[in-house]
Amino acid sequence: MTRQEQINKAKEHFGKLLERQFDRIDMMKSTKDFIDFKSLDTIVIGVAGGDGIGPYITEQAKRVLEFVLKDEIDRGKIQFNMIDDLTIENRVEHMKAIPDDVLDELKKCHVILKGPTTTPRAGDPWPNIESANVAMRKELDLFANVRPVKVPEEGIDWTFFRENTEGAYALGSDGIHVNEDLAIDFTVATYEGSRRILEAAFDYAKKSGKNKVTVVTKANVIKTTDGQFLDIAREVAKDYPGVEWDDWYIDIMTAKLIDPKRRTDFKVVVLPNLYGDILTDEAAEFQGGVGTAGSANIGKRYAMFEAIHGSAPRMVDEGRAQFADPSSMIRAAAMLLDHIGYNNEALKLQMALDICGQFEKKLVMTGRDTGATSSEFADYILETLSSSDLEDKYNSYIK
Repeated sequence: MTRQEQINKAKEHFGKLLERQFDRIDMMKSTKDFIDFKSLDTIVIGVAGGDGIGPYITEQAKRVLEFVLKDEIDRGKIQFNMIDDLTIENRVEHMKAIPDDVLDELKKCHVILKGPTTTPRAGDPWPNIESANVAMRKELDLFANVRPVKVPEEGIDWTFFRENTEGAYALGSDGIHVNEDLAIDFTVATYEGSRRILEAAFDYAKKSGKNKVTVVTKANVIKTTDGQFLDIAREVAKDYPGVEWDDWYIDIMTAKLIDPKRRTDFKVVVLPNLYGDILTDEAAEFQGGVGTAGSANIGKRYAMFEAIHGSAPRMVDEGRAQFADPSSMIRAAAMLLDHIGYNNEALKLQMALDICGQFEKKLVMTGRDTGATSSEFADYILETLSSSDLEDKYNSYIK
């Protein structure tokens, strides 16, 4: 193939990608307001265990939700929909990131509690199919990935708003090998996509009382896409005059996040997809590691809640899956509660998680038989949640 033929083939490939992105922009412009959960007769919570340790830790999070929402379940306000086929085996059988029948089941739900799913990589026994997470975010338009990290005794109370449907991940499986010497991937940024995640972050900062937003880019080098993100941030900031804001570049931000003199200044952080994925893993280490951090994926119609870590197949292979820390999924469950309007229940669950995981530590998770099982740790959380002095105990620790 001549060089010109290679260029023409790449142009054709790129043209098809542009057509899909224009269709997505049209969809974003036509999307209505956020769903009003108070207006629903029944809220359907989908539960998908996923792969590896996913079913183990997701089951414990479901147990906690069933305990907290028992009265609502009994009167029919809350209904669970078990989705068992979001597994790597079923996805490979259909050669789809999310098989059509599974996607249909997901779309019957209002919110989804999802365990980690395996994404094949080079050297794995699985063929190269798209990440189920990425596919779900695109199919359900879950544009805001919200990841809180809180360490009260160190003055850390961060909420990260990671753009979830664009950036370097949007076309992660649609790059092109032009020839044996040249491979190109794509980063996508749209005005609509950037503006809605920035508005979500500023709106949260205002309503939560945090009143501080930090915008993270690499706009000094990635001038087109990151530059547009920062320009739109300036526009959005004008609509929130009571919210302080600043911007940092991603490289120095990773350093300042571990600077004890600076890190407590950060409150709400908003950033493009790839940077958000990296920075939130770093941030989770302050709270005890990625195994302790939950994550919300919010759209206007659907929302999905998950751990921020992977499926840990090695733990399953080594017979240690029952010792996986369920804290991440239970924190995700607390975020789910908050999203559907059970704010007081969510707050108490967060308190119980902090007491059990950071303060009291009567049980310790090690990922091995030297520590508690996921079921035992969930029991500990439920016992703490049930105590009459929960709030007093929590307040005694953070003073």
